[in-house]
Amino acid sequence: MEVVNTVGRRKAAVARVFVKPGKGQITINRKDLAAYFPLEILQFQVKQPLLATNTAENYDIAINLDGGGIKGQAEAARLGIARALCEIDAEMRPTLKKAGFLTRDPREVERKKPGQPGARRKFQFSKR
Repeated sequence: MEVVNTVGRRKAAVARVFVKPGKGQITINRKDLAAYFPLEILQFQVKQPLLATNTAENYDIAINLDGGGIKGQAEAARLGIARALCEIDAEMRPTLKKAGFLTRDPREVERKKPGQPGARRKFQFSKR
């Protein structure tokens, strides 16, 4: 099996994921997973598809992350890994689909409108 290449997105974050057979090493922007995401919960989110399919020790994963914040980046990486695992083995798809790892979260930041301080907020109304 050669390298499998997929993309995951969330908010403004884009993750390009490269999966190849290996020992379970995850690198993000040429850093170790623990160095890039110091919070345990974000590390867990990135590993969720691997833990759900019991393939954490089978693949080496290299991820290029760009844009967004740390939460969006972690979720983009999770989507990219889940898509790559489906491409490698189609039998993993029902497990990942049921866990919700293959669904792209469509929520984005609403744009600021002219004549208002924010997307929905209006300037204070003054009658007199």
